[in-house]
Amino acid sequence: MLKEKYAEVLQLGLDLGVKDGYVIEEDGKLKIGGTCEYQHDSDQIWDKLKTIDGWQDEVVVDTKVEKTDIYGYYTVKPGDTLWKLSSSYFGKGNRYMEIFEANKDILKNPDLIKVGQKLRLPHRS
Repeated sequence: MLKEKYAEVLQLGLDLGVKDGYVIEEDGKLKIGGTCEYQHDSDQIWDKLKTIDGWQDEVVVDTKVEKTDIYGYYTVKPGDTLWKLSSSYFGKGNRYMEIFEANKDILKNPDLIKVGQKLRLPHRS
């Protein structure tokens, strides 16, 4: 029953390529875990989980993070700007140059990003 309720969270884990993932329904709780490549991936799973009513009483999560050199990657979608990404990830749009600096190898202008580009996200500090 809980697996169905949290199917979107479980699918996101699969989509993100969580390694050594497990899902156990036991004692009225759903226990999920595994190893995410980056913290950004783990945070996406938590963000999705928190959209479901009752998760605090029904789910136990144990995720580990494999790589810590950056926060993670983001693939540019239509309508995205570095300002919007910065607002979303750092809580402040004016930190957009940090994302630009982390991607100078593929970006030449902070005002020109393209759909489909895979951008490195620096750590939040």
